[in-house]
Amino acid sequence: MTADKISRVGFIGLGIMGRPMALNLMKAGFSLVVHTRTRETSKAVIEQGATYVDSPAAVAAAVDMAIIMVPDSSDVELVAAGPNGVFETAKRGLIIADMSTISPSVTRDLAARAATHGCQWLDAPVSGGELGAINGTLTIMIGGETSAFDRAKPVFEGMGKRITHIGPSGHGQTAKLCNQILAGVNLLASCEALALGAKAGLDLDKVHEALTGGAGNSWAFQNLGRKMLNGDYEPAFKVKLQNKDLRLVSEAARELQVPLFGSELVQGLLRVLEADGKGEKGTQALITVFEKLAATTVKGVQPAS
Repeated sequence: MTADKISRVGFIGLGIMGRPMALNLMKAGFSLVVHTRTRETSKAVIEQGATYVDSPAAVAAAVDMAIIMVPDSSDVELVAAGPNGVFETAKRGLIIADMSTISPSVTRDLAARAATHGCQWLDAPVSGGELGAINGTLTIMIGGETSAFDRAKPVFEGMGKRITHIGPSGHGQTAKLCNQILAGVNLLASCEALALGAKAGLDLDKVHEALTGGAGNSWAFQNLGRKMLNGDYEPAFKVKLQNKDLRLVSEAARELQVPLFGSELVQGLLRVLEADGKGEKGTQALITVFEKLAATTVKGVQPAS
């Protein structure tokens, strides 16, 4: 396998995020070979012309670049280095791009193992949620060798709009953890603001309209705050996955000896949601914890704009 232009891409993991990302790659003109644990989730991409194979190893054998999009560090390790994994058939020159959100230290280990197979590993986690995946507007933070990034960039451009090479291996994952701190703390602030407004008897639709134009606005308040007011807890990003990401944040913070008060608090509150059976709900369901604690109801009457 040479360092020629990438035309044949593998995609492993076709969940809420992976499926629309894969579809966008085909729209961008890439030939796709896919694998996922539950074959039914691959139906949409197969209908658009993707080839389904029965293992990650079969994906790696057929492509120039293999993308992994699965939930956690252990899942990535299994896909890459487990039985019938990517490393079993990886040819020299293969680029492996892990677009999951996992541990930076696990990433660095996998990158070193990939190098022993003559492959280049990129950690390329994303931000933007399901809507960003559908619209092809994801933010992609990438760690790894510059030569691999340069070759893979056209593939990333098929899925995202802001594509940044952060630095060496593990730096993409660490940047994503920084993003998850912002996402979690802004979610917490959104809940607190709306709970206070509800308890005070304010018109929350008007509050949302006003504050989305102010200095305190955030993506979380503008988008998830509106969902809270609508009572819409369907997931663009699941509680259990945000909790997983904040666990990774905590692990990295302990390793680097950085105090993170806000994100630790959010993680504890998300655990409450999981214990209440709401791990599959969207992260905006955090407002239900505040409704209980404050003995109030956060509700608007206007539809989402």
